[in-house]
Amino acid sequence: MLSHAPAHSLFHAITVDLEDWYHVCGVSRQTTNSSGMERIVPVTKSILGLLHRHQSKATFFVLGSVAEQYPELIENIAQHGHEIASHGWSHRLVTELTPDEFADELLRTADLLERQTGKRPAGFRAPQWSLCRRRTPWAFEILAQQGYTYDSSLTPLAFVGDAGGPRIPHRIETQAGVLWEIPPLVTPTPWGNLPTGGGWGFRVFPEWLLRQTLLADQRQGQPGVLFIHPRELDPDGPRIALNFLRSFLAYGPRASSEPRLERLLELFRFTTLEELVSSWQSAS
Repeated sequence: MLSHAPAHSLFHAITVDLEDWYHVCGVSRQTTNSSGMERIVPVTKSILGLLHRHQSKATFFVLGSVAEQYPELIENIAQHGHEIASHGWSHRLVTELTPDEFADELLRTADLLERQTGKRPAGFRAPQWSLCRRRTPWAFEILAQQGYTYDSSLTPLAFVGDAGGPRIPHRIETQAGVLWEIPPLVTPTPWGNLPTGGGWGFRVFPEWLLRQTLLADQRQGQPGVLFIHPRELDPDGPRIALNFLRSFLAYGPRASSEPRLERLLELFRFTTLEELVSSWQSAS
């Protein structure tokens, strides 16, 4: 059962999938020769500086394996007032996990993040939007059972999601409780939704289209949710040898998304997903 969020929010949200340049779904780290080439710390610090300059807060969806390797980085993000949420542990697609494996990844990551920050994560995002109402309906029940209040894994796009799915935040009722689902920003057109909220779409579509979409959502009282990966703000970083299409989707051109993101930070107000969910729960 679905119900939409109250239409009163004046804030949008920036989310960061906190993973390194070699975290590409379907590619084993052992095949990337990535040892000693990690880039996540300096790039994340650059993102923190960008957010600080514009007095904006973001939600960081953190991989458990990254948190284990860089505990001081996670503590630093939390100390800056940003939300620490879960991106799972291994960066494996949820569709490749059994229910028990998924539950174990969630628990292992949440336990570690709580030890590092003193707070259990409230939100989850699956790698590569790999939750699916049809293929992984059990995942939402497990999230609710483990105390998560929201998920941000369903995208209303063809191929990687459900093109006919809701574009705006809505509630999912499970036997274990209510879970808010918060999709990423897309731009509706007569030909289908465009992936303007992040990834290759954020880099390629004209900037005026992103502004127009955020303004349209704002007028309707709904938040637009942007998502970025550190590698997209690291044009000089290493890259896995992939075919042209996969390389374009994972990394894009040798140009940083930072200037575009900074201009949006100048024009709009952004907060964390947890803050948005809290406001919706208070209004319910």
